[in-house]
Amino acid sequence: MDRAGEEEMELPIPLSEGEQLIIQDTWAKVYLNSEEVGVAILLRLFGNEPSSKRFFSQFRDMVDPLELECSTQLKKHAQRVMSAINTLVENIQDDAKMASVLKMVGKAHAIRYKVEPVYFKILCGVILEVLGEAYPELVKAEAAAAWTKLLANVCWKLSAVYDELGWTPGHGYQDGQQQHHDTSSSS
Repeated sequence: MDRAGEEEMELPIPLSEGEQLIIQDTWAKVYLNSEEVGVAILLRLFGNEPSSKRFFSQFRDMVDPLELECSTQLKKHAQRVMSAINTLVENIQDDAKMASVLKMVGKAHAIRYKVEPVYFKILCGVILEVLGEAYPELVKAEAAAAWTKLLANVCWKLSAVYDELGWTPGHGYQDGQQQHHDTSSSS
């Protein structure tokens, strides 16, 4: 079966120890400005893919970019995104922990928020863009390649979660297929 209704994705190549260190090093510097970077990522996501705003009832109707940028709800979600990335980076050598975090994120977004998995691919592309533009001195070719590999792994694992849940393109998660009582924090 195709991963979450998209074209079949090849199993990504695991990160080398050197790539893991590069990611941790760049992230340590980026995370010092987590609110600013997180907001920039979400604003870019909404700019590149306006349809992604529909999943955010708190600010989906905001059209003024300044109002959106100053939104407390947007900042809170941006911080959740950055915290999730931070958890992944902190546990980059622990596949089980990374899989656990991604399973929680994937389940919440599929079941509770009905987010199509393609938006994770879009978000990963946006993360790469923002990191490269905001930190060109850190995200040179080698770091960009390492981050690309990490985010490919993230997309693959999230897609596997959607498959496991029985996500159907155009129909989403079918409640009758499995019962889930996810009490994790909101999107």
